[in-house]
Amino acid sequence: MTTGSRIRPDRSTVGRRGFLRIGGGVAALAALPPALTACSDSGGGSGKLRVVGVADQQRPIEELVALYRKSRPDDEFATSFAPTDQVQTVVRTQLAGGNAPDVHVLYPGSGSAMSMVELTKAGLLADLSAQPWTKEVPANFHPAYRRDGKTYLYSAGSSVIGAIHNKKAFAEAGVEPPKTWSELLDVCAKLKAKGIIPIALGTQTPWVTQLITYALVPNAVYAKNPGFDAEMASGKAHFRGSGWADAMGKYQELQRRGFFNENPNGTTYEQQTSMVASGKAAMAVQVSAVLANFRQAARNPDDLGMFPFPGGDDAANLWIPAGIVVGLGVSARSRKSAAAKEFIEFLGKQENVDRWAQSVAAIPFKRGASTKTDPVLDGFLPLIDDNRAVPFMDQSWPNAEVQPAHFAAVQNLLAGKKDVDGALRQMDEAYGKKS
Repeated sequence: MTTGSRIRPDRSTVGRRGFLRIGGGVAALAALPPALTACSDSGGGSGKLRVVGVADQQRPIEELVALYRKSRPDDEFATSFAPTDQVQTVVRTQLAGGNAPDVHVLYPGSGSAMSMVELTKAGLLADLSAQPWTKEVPANFHPAYRRDGKTYLYSAGSSVIGAIHNKKAFAEAGVEPPKTWSELLDVCAKLKAKGIIPIALGTQTPWVTQLITYALVPNAVYAKNPGFDAEMASGKAHFRGSGWADAMGKYQELQRRGFFNENPNGTTYEQQTSMVASGKAAMAVQVSAVLANFRQAARNPDDLGMFPFPGGDDAANLWIPAGIVVGLGVSARSRKSAAAKEFIEFLGKQENVDRWAQSVAAIPFKRGASTKTDPVLDGFLPLIDDNRAVPFMDQSWPNAEVQPAHFAAVQNLLAGKKDVDGALRQMDEAYGKKS
């Protein structure tokens, strides 16, 4: 999202979804690389600055660490990356134990156990407010970066959710990216008739479950009721009986029509990526931050494009989800706090914000004269500038229980264990729990 872009003022929170599920701590710890489980300098380890991130962050972090060290060759780093579920299980435990990495993955806003709000409540994050770049965060992004007027999160900008598609598969079926829900169903039917899986879905990987819902909810809910979050918070609205039912119903319709691959709950994100990259499947509903992974898996990166996933039948009034990408925080207990903050300040320079954003197909939170966005985002920018983008839904949720309940609700829906009403009841129960 550009510095001058706008989010609906009724929405109180801006941010990228957590894309996580906390659980299986011992098993996850055993599966992690040694660098991730080792003690950091927060607990008296080596002289290196420890940086731990998720896989989405590996490319920009490694590039920027290398650039940083060109002018500081004596500074040493230990970087480590692992799947989201594993990193967050371990790092959250380390933060509480005082032996966390100096710089670590951090999710915007609230709604997950490793989100900025949840960690600041526990006093586990260092205040970054004195850094110059924090003054340039647009006011509508403040809930993603700040709590009680202080900035704790560094993130390069915002990403969007849409359909990453294989252009050759579309051409083989003689179809173009759809602009309405009816057109989407027609396109999927033609792809299926050609023996091409219309939509690859890998819900064995929990965070993938939510993306189709998130793509559909802006039209089903916020286009009609921008104040829905406030109504939820006050108890005047619930997931059940709201536009969420329409979104979940459409999700179920795609499955009923046979537009997904077989057994989505037994399919991983990596398999989803491979299916689209190879042309076995035509598209996947995904966040633009992972587009680089799809391109890397494709024989020719230019074979892949991305378009807004249409949730309604008014092409001129399409709404989309857009939220702050996963970022970094500094451990409040780091013994290398000064060095960690210097590195974050370096990341906040315009050219480095641009580098990170370009690396993950995001829109920088601030823009300079030389800022360029990935051309794949061109179809999304007019919608953002026209005030038809809403933050990822989980960033307004009051606790870390709703997101995993959403994951489970979708998996149960796809498995036939719950209907739409039952799935949303599951989410309502989680929403009502205390943080």
